[in-house]
Amino acid sequence: MPDLIATSPLDGRAPLERAGTSLSEAPFRRITSVAPVTGQEKALAKALKSFGLVFPAPNRFVEAAEARLVWTGRDQAFLIGAVPEGLAGLAALSDQSDGWATLVLAGPMAEAALARIVPIDIRAAAFAPGHAARVPFNHMSSVLLRTGADRFEVMVFRSMARTAWHEAETALTALAARGALN
Repeated sequence: MPDLIATSPLDGRAPLERAGTSLSEAPFRRITSVAPVTGQEKALAKALKSFGLVFPAPNRFVEAAEARLVWTGRDQAFLIGAVPEGLAGLAALSDQSDGWATLVLAGPMAEAALARIVPIDIRAAAFAPGHAARVPFNHMSSVLLRTGADRFEVMVFRSMARTAWHEAETALTALAARGALN
């Protein structure tokens, strides 16, 4: 029987930096899809309070301690970083952990780099910290989160992690080169 060795989706991709902006892979965290069972919304809301969370509004995410709840669609969210204890029967739960990779872009060029890749307005006035969106990442599906003034997390399907990395790296490299010319 062969021994299987778990690797991250971006195994071998070291964090990189271009003109003060970094691109890295976020550490592995448990991801559970949470979809409220009809008629159990109030009970689910009460159960989420044990995590310090509320069900997020569309295009938002909420955090408490190590847990994050990200809106991912109508009546659906991803619980990240927490075991969904106490939610069975109140929501349809599906472990998504191995299906996603998360890239982190942080620094002064993060917003400009992402503006080259995603077709939504991600300027801070329109997409502030705490915002999340299901959005194409060029030709890939993604969940985009703004986690700070100059910090974004991009969740993509695990199978597209290296392609997403390449897209982000290309955008950062082009912006850094343009800056070097000035």
